[in-house]
Amino acid sequence: MNFHEKVHEKAKGVKARVVLPESFDVRIQRASLQALKNGLVKEIVFIGDPEEITSVANKHGIDLKGIEIVDPLKSDFFDDFAHRYHELRKHKGLSFDEAIEQIRDPVYFAAMMVKTDRAHGLVAGAAHSTAHIIRAALKVIGIKEGIKTASSSMVMIVPDKSFGYDGQLIFADCGTVPFPDASQLADIAIASAETAVSLIGFKPIVAMLSFSTKGSAPCEIVDKVIKATELVKQRRPDLVVDGEMQADAALVNCVAEKKCPGSPAGGKSNVLIFPDLNAGNISYKLVQRLAHAEAYGPILQGFKKPVNDLSRGCSLEDIVNVIAITAVQSLS
Repeated sequence: MNFHEKVHEKAKGVKARVVLPESFDVRIQRASLQALKNGLVKEIVFIGDPEEITSVANKHGIDLKGIEIVDPLKSDFFDDFAHRYHELRKHKGLSFDEAIEQIRDPVYFAAMMVKTDRAHGLVAGAAHSTAHIIRAALKVIGIKEGIKTASSSMVMIVPDKSFGYDGQLIFADCGTVPFPDASQLADIAIASAETAVSLIGFKPIVAMLSFSTKGSAPCEIVDKVIKATELVKQRRPDLVVDGEMQADAALVNCVAEKKCPGSPAGGKSNVLIFPDLNAGNISYKLVQRLAHAEAYGPILQGFKKPVNDLSRGCSLEDIVNVIAITAVQSLS
């Protein structure tokens, strides 16, 4: 059973209610119906003008039976959402009129549905930028207690099962935080370890990556990784984490024995934390292409409740998988 099949099986047991605010997109409509048909979710909620949504469906011969459509402007929740959102953001100078205007945005309205437990999770991004999705999630849903940074991770499945956990690894951050400081890097490591547990179910062994292993190349950039490693150990003493270390020391036993003997993560790491977005993004794409690895994500993490971002070029299969991932995340 491959990764997405395992996620689909987990999702079937959750019976989640997932909200999608870009329901005028035919890909979203078809994927949502497939997710419902396959039992990956119990309920799907579309946000938007019902006439526009059904017009798209009719044009493409799609029957939206079984999907709830909520028009934000006519919803019984609208006034409550506007007041709640104003209370959340008025300390930032947001006026009530501005709150009303933002809640008219289907993404913000959907985020409020998740905030108020009217949905378990939110999936968007087929027609909006990642920045827009993350802003809405940060402002409305917020970050988990103990974490100050929203980030993302990739699930990488490599053909050689001697690496990671039976060939499965988490790479982070690959799509969100360009230049994390030590505290943000610690947040990314903790959130990625939680993703490994909630999504795949393996015990995370976290490597804080660098071009240096245990002081082999002293540098200010390396110091950040060393500090981040110490912060993770202080904040989550239950996690197996070590650094700074080079990627080969993190993944290959014989290299770890030479470069970092006795390391709890050396040679057996399954969660790889990169020092910045350049390193993370480049690495996952190289591994995907050169090692013929499967890559799933970016998966957003660190929020109080599940939010996931789609690529604007996403396929129907991509959307179905992200819906399933969101359902599974709602368990944690």
